[in-house]
Amino acid sequence: MIRATFEIGPAGSADALALQLGAGMPGGAEAVRARVVADGGGRVVVDVPESNFGGDVALLVSSVIAGEAMELRRFDRCRLVALDLPGGWLPGPAFGAGTGVAVGVIVKPALGLSPSEAAEVARAAIAGGATFVKDDETLGNPPWCPLEKRVAAVAKVLGPGVVYCANVTGPTVTLVDRARRVVELGATGVMVNAFAQGLDSVLALRAAGLGVPVFAHRVGAGPLSRNERFGATAAVLARLARLCGADYVVVGAFGGKLFDDDAGVAASLEAVRGRCSAARPAVAVLGGGLGPGDAAAQVARAGGDGLLLCLGSAAYGHPGGLAAAVTATLAALR
Repeated sequence: MIRATFEIGPAGSADALALQLGAGMPGGAEAVRARVVADGGGRVVVDVPESNFGGDVALLVSSVIAGEAMELRRFDRCRLVALDLPGGWLPGPAFGAGTGVAVGVIVKPALGLSPSEAAEVARAAIAGGATFVKDDETLGNPPWCPLEKRVAAVAKVLGPGVVYCANVTGPTVTLVDRARRVVELGATGVMVNAFAQGLDSVLALRAAGLGVPVFAHRVGAGPLSRNERFGATAAVLARLARLCGADYVVVGAFGGKLFDDDAGVAASLEAVRGRCSAARPAVAVLGGGLGPGDAAAQVARAGGDGLLLCLGSAAYGHPGGLAAAVTATLAALR
């Protein structure tokens, strides 16, 4: 069974929710019915037969996470706050988290750089001590910076052990081919906009056996998780991205520029790194307006291993430039 916990209103809506998550109408087959296992305090726990989805995460999203239950007029609240899947239903990360805290850089500005200019940004970050570099979520395959030329240029400046995640988000029919090609050209990781492309994209990249880690950017998750009455919490979505096979999962930042409050960041950190059936922990990516000045405080609050502090636009205005910003961040973490 798949167990889903919702905050729901008005009171007395539990059976209507279970009906929507299962057969969809009265009189449906017994085997597909969802059942209420707890109801009280504004929360409803429902068990849904896993066979309803055939191991298909897109159908799971279509029903439990962003399904028609969220659209029913009778509900004034229907928010998924916990989702428990049977062990082995999804594969989890291929590589997962190691020990320690890494510092990485997002190549900025997001748009307008040529392949050689993108490589120069990566070179500066690595010179400062960064061990992770990634494309921005809005950078795909534009004419001024074609994906293959960009990857080839950046690959030339990578040092030993540096992960470079090229953004392979784009037409679904060629997603895996695109990922294989960038790895051939020297990318040491791949990134996909997991909630815009669809969580099945993470599964596809995980199953492709690329030999490099997968970064799940959470762009597209905001409309699902930001509403306090409907959708799903950011922690539920982060955990699901991890289970689908993401090695890196974005969790926001404490007091950052994104919508997450501190409790939400803490919950996402637990979802990404905490115990979760047989799945390895993923690397929890702290990002959203971070720079050298708040690096130590972020890491102290997050605690533990398996963290990536991802510097974005805030680092580019640092005195001495990007390399100096990375060096200052690493110094603050010592």
